[in-house]
Amino acid sequence: MNVLLLGSGGREHALAWKLAQSPSCDRLYAAPGNPGIAEEATCVAIDMTDHAAVTAFCAANTIGLVVIGPEAPLVDGLADSLRAAGVPAFGPSKAAAQLEGSKGFTKDLCERANIPTGGYIRTTSLDQAVAALADYTAPYVLKADGLAAGKGVVIAATLEEAKAALSDMFGGGFGEAGAEVVIEEFLEGEEASFFALTDGTAIMPFGTAQDHKQVGEGDVGPNTGGMGAYSPAPVLTADLQARTVKEIIQPTVDTMRAEGMPYSGVLYAGLMLTKVGPQLIEYNCRFGDPECQVLMMRLQGDLVEIMHACAQGRLSEVDAGFADETALTVVMAANGYPGTPEKGGAIDLSASEEGGAKVFHAGTKRGDDGGLIANGGRVLNVTAKGANVTEAQANAYEAVDRVDFSSGFCRRDIGWKEVAREG
Repeated sequence: MNVLLLGSGGREHALAWKLAQSPSCDRLYAAPGNPGIAEEATCVAIDMTDHAAVTAFCAANTIGLVVIGPEAPLVDGLADSLRAAGVPAFGPSKAAAQLEGSKGFTKDLCERANIPTGGYIRTTSLDQAVAALADYTAPYVLKADGLAAGKGVVIAATLEEAKAALSDMFGGGFGEAGAEVVIEEFLEGEEASFFALTDGTAIMPFGTAQDHKQVGEGDVGPNTGGMGAYSPAPVLTADLQARTVKEIIQPTVDTMRAEGMPYSGVLYAGLMLTKVGPQLIEYNCRFGDPECQVLMMRLQGDLVEIMHACAQGRLSEVDAGFADETALTVVMAANGYPGTPEKGGAIDLSASEEGGAKVFHAGTKRGDDGGLIANGGRVLNVTAKGANVTEAQANAYEAVDRVDFSSGFCRRDIGWKEVAREG
């Protein structure tokens, strides 16, 4: 079948790379794509916000499956428009995508479904939010309710910092996403990510990962969209994964279906592994970035078949299958990120993929001379496999050192907690 992939980041390059490997994929299109995706797919200029244009392209090119990579078009209801036009789409409906589109929606659902998560208060004004801080103790967890490109969470160490952050949020620091702010109980433990596919009824566990959100080594500095990740995450033991499905994923799927919002697509659960078990921090309605890159490096199943079955309500008919190896990815970012990144820096990848490594393009484009240049904050995802995290880390950084990107930087400690445990 012909497949259309929507998106332009490292996540979408990883998806394109795996989709193109499928014997079921006759022709792969991507919109808008990037130079790395262009090696796997035919890139086309379609505005994802123009639902009519997307559906018209699907009709003209006999598209049998649309894979929606980023969260914004899902929250905007693109999957609904495609399904209404008879086009199978991998991704939840607008109603179901509220799981990511509204932090408050998800917290309320957790309360209704008895899903373990931290206590919370939804606030709609600065005065209300500041008053609500009295119900909590430092550190304070403050979340912009809407989409904020993975950067809408502030953990404030003091009351003064919390008040300043709230003032910024309600003052427009996160745009419309900050019109409502959720204040949450701070959960103690280690974070990990659990992925599952669901067609609204069947549930397919789809791997675990740990990412590194903060820009600095040792997990310090401001939050980013993610500076690296590895999969699987050994801290999510088989027992904890089973508990996650039983106590978090299954009640979510059941409740969404019962309330007339059946969820179809990937459920990405951000978890805190507390003393009393896994608790839900948040849901995302798409693959993580850069977690998707390490999941795709390990996936052995036919991604087109898996996604098509999910989109058609046949998920129970297919299997995934993951390699026992560990995959680890290192984000190479442009100098200045996560502030104002330096764009235009030259990149040479000619020696980067020796030894089985894979470099996924995130923020790249072709310069006037056809050369590869930086065009974003997170620019490259240098990814490698190994027998464990220690070996995968070593292989990934060997590949990083073969990348010529003088105006970029990376963390040199991705996977450090697990490496310490393995040592």
